[in-house]
Amino acid sequence: MPESFVVDNSVVMAWCFNDQADPYADAVLERLEETSATVPSLWPLEVVNVLLAAERRKLLSPADSERFVRLLAQLPIIIELDCPPSLMKDLLGLGRGHKLSSYDAAYLELSIRKGLPLATLDKSLRKAAKAEKLSLL
Repeated sequence: MPESFVVDNSVVMAWCFNDQADPYADAVLERLEETSATVPSLWPLEVVNVLLAAERRKLLSPADSERFVRLLAQLPIIIELDCPPSLMKDLLGLGRGHKLSSYDAAYLELSIRKGLPLATLDKSLRKAAKAEKLSLL
């Protein structure tokens, strides 16, 4: 069985929008047939924020958003609820050091802490993962 991994929202949302279809994101989705992915606790908020913004811009209907959320719930995506005491300090350091948003730093921190490869389409996050000597999926 393949190793689990951390998946960021750039990959997940590529599954939602036809105009963002990406072979890499598709391969990550296929990998979920054999293993699980882990996401930080902020992930549901990020997903919903993107869906709401897309609805407001008339890119998705409410039914499309609800369908996508139901599909995500069927995937083996584990939401990491563990919040180590050093989390904010670690996020500050990673965000500063790699010029990342707090959200992207959360995916990087989780990947580092869990020792898991990272799946992302975000160029800055890929660069930070390489600098941290993390495996990229």
